[in-house]
This record gives sequence, C-alpha cells and structure tokens, in this order.
Amino acid sequence: MTPTAEPVPGEPRVTYREVLAEPRFRLLFSTRTVAITADALRITTFSVLVFAATGSALLSALAFGIGFLPQLFGSLLLGSLADRLPPRALLAGGYALECAAALLLALVRMPIAASLGVVALVALATPVFSGASSRLVAQWLEGDAYVLGRSLNNIAASGAQLFGLALGGATVAVLGPRRALAVSAVLYLGCALAIRIRLPRLQPGEPGGASEDRGEGGAVRTSLYGAVRLLRAHPVRRLMLAQWLPPAFVAGAEGLIVAYAGGHRFAPGWYAVLMGCLPVGMLVGDLLVGRLLRPPARERLVVPLTVLMGLPLVGFAAEPGVGVSSCLLLLCGFGFAYGLGLQRPFLDALPQEGRGQAFGLLGSGGMTLQGVGPACFGSVAAGIGTGGAIALAGGAVALTAGWILTWQPPTSPASVPNRSTGSGNHAEQIARSSPAR
Repeated sequence: MTPTAEPVPGEPRVTYREVLAEPRFRLLFSTRTVAITADALRITTFSVLVFAATGSALLSALAFGIGFLPQLFGSLLLGSLADRLPPRALLAGGYALECAAALLLALVRMPIAASLGVVALVALATPVFSGASSRLVAQWLEGDAYVLGRSLNNIAASGAQLFGLALGGATVAVLGPRRALAVSAVLYLGCALAIRIRLPRLQPGEPGGASEDRGEGGAVRTSLYGAVRLLRAHPVRRLMLAQWLPPAFVAGAEGLIVAYAGGHRFAPGWYAVLMGCLPVGMLVGDLLVGRLLRPPARERLVVPLTVLMGLPLVGFAAEPGVGVSSCLLLLCGFGFAYGLGLQRPFLDALPQEGRGQAFGLLGSGGMTLQGVGPACFGSVAAGIGTGGAIALAGGAVALTAGWILTWQPPTSPASVPNRSTGSGNHAEQIARSSPAR
C-alpha cells in the first residue's frame, strides 16, 4: 500500500522502511542504483581507454564529461517523450541502449571522435528515461513518502558513484579497460531485464501510465513547447533555479580541490580524501534530515542548510590546512540536504500531465550547470588563487540562500497553462510564451 504522507496528529511518521515496502518503487530504486554504478564504471573506464589511446589529458577529460553536457539539449528536444511513451518500454529500452553503447565501445575499435559521439547520443536520450522514472516515483509515492523516496535515491546515488569509481579502478587493473566496459554492459542488461520482467505494463490513463494526451505535433515541437511552458511558470522556474544554482557553485569549488591540495603541498593522496568528504557529508545529511525531521521542519530549514553549504567554503579564503579543509567540506556536503525541503513544493508546482518532462529538465539542467561551474571558477582561480575562488563559490551559494529567503515555496499547484488543444502553430505559441530575458 502506498504510504500516505501528509502527517496528521497521532499518525505514525513515514519511514524509509515503509517507502521501500512499495514494490514498484523498490524495483526502480534498485535498478537505478545498479545503473549509477554502471555509469561510474563506464565513465571512468572510457576515460582511461581514451587516455591510453591518445595520451591527451584534454580528450580524457572530454571523455569523462561527454555524457553530461548533451543532456540539456536532449531534455529540450525530446523531454516530452517521458510523458507520452509507455514507461516499461521506455525504461527497459533506455537501459538496453546504455548496454548496447557500452558493448560497442568495448568490442569495436572506433576512432575517438566516433566513440565520443556514441556516448553523446546516449546522453541526449538520458533525460527521457530519467524523467519517466522520476514521474513514476512521484505517482506511486505520495507526500512525505515521495520526499523520503528522493532521499533514498540521493543516498544510494552517492554510495553507487563511490562504489562504481572504486569498481572501475579495480576492474581496469584486473581485466583491462575494454573488458571493464563489458562488465558495465552486463549491469545495464540486468537493469533492462528486471524492468521488462517485473514492471507492470501500464495503460494510458492508469496511474503511472503514459499520458492520454499525446500532443499534436512531433516530439521536438511538443518538447520545446512543454519546456517553455514549464519555465514560464514563475514558481516552477524559481524552484528549479533553487535546485540548480547551489550545487553548480559547489561543483565549481569541488573542481579546484586537486589544485588547492597541490598548491598547498598536501601529502600525496590527500586530495582524494578531500574530494570524498563532500559525498560523505551529503550521504549523512540526507539520511539525518530525511529520517529525523518532519516535512514542515525540512521546509523551514531550506535556507539555513543552503547557508551551511556556502559558508564553510568561504573559510577557504583563510587557506586552511588539510584537517580543517576536510571538516569544511564535510559541512558543505551536509548542507546538500536543503534540497529535501524543496521536493514537495516543486512537485506541487508541476502540471500533472508534464511531470516526466519537468523531472528530466530539472536533472539535465542541474547536470549541465554543474559541468559549467568548474570551468567558470577555474578561470577565476587563475586570477585570485584557488582558495579565493573556492571562497567566492561559497559566497555565491550564500547569496542564493538570501534569494530563496525572499520567497516562500508554493504549497499549492502552480497556475501553469495547459497544452493548447487548438490547431495553432506550435512555433508561434513558443514565441508568445518565451520569458523576457
């Protein structure tokens, strides 16, 4: 039975155990966790393979990030498919596509440009699959159970990324990079089979099924119109920005940790410890805030926790040593739990028929900005030093907290116009609804 979530006096608190008792969520949760492990394994191994073939640090870095940057374009051009296609076929097909790409990289010796193109093409479709999965979670878990489901996904994602990176290093050392890519393909195949066999076939109009309104235009037109419609709605736009900006600024600071450690002559290997402090802090923060606090308390703590993300980074202006730096990064990671207080307001602000696209846009936009952040603050570090640039990133997070303080997250669905059912031109509708810049 799906847990009800809006706590009332005398009602037991929703727990992680109750959320995991929902079999459909448990299936999506487990396959997503395995897929994130496979992602980390594939990304690391592909980067190693490219560096071994070219000796180029630039191409190796591009191989590491090529799976992230195209996602925003995929969300804008294809995002509506997350609501229009049957979810079982979509999710199973997505994992099968990841499997095929990993096998292709493992078995076929292609030019580097072609290999990068394969990964980029898969990344274009990623927001569609992830948006469909998030839409199902929002449909099957209500209220606070949904927030705890998101918390569980965050915790599992942090652990799966760390495990995938470690598995990648060990597998490459034992089997070599191409066989390691084949291992990631096996993991993706397992996810595809689990979804195909165990996820019910949902009919249009059934809870979690595809939208009955498939739209009038093609996927690209419908996706562009849907993205503009979402971003034009003020509550949706500001809630997206609130979830995009702080992590992007922190990613900019995170990208400077290796340079900071090297510039301060920390002992070899300490940079890895420093980089591990952020995900550890994130895991602990999500676990404690999600498990111990009730929904109103989480929503009241959005601004304080956002400040907690930023202020420890400001401390890097004092050029601290390795011990203090580790503590500051742990505190910063703990502050990431601020996002739990935005989950229900964001869900309430979304139109019912466009949730899949909205979740895909949320994830892909955040991923893209987190890719841009290191480049921006890396440029700043060239002028003021790494400690100053990390502190500047922390100040930007604190300023974002001040901006969030100026508005109250909406608690009722946003007034988002429904998709037009007339025969008007979609391009004209997009032009009329584009927000002023």
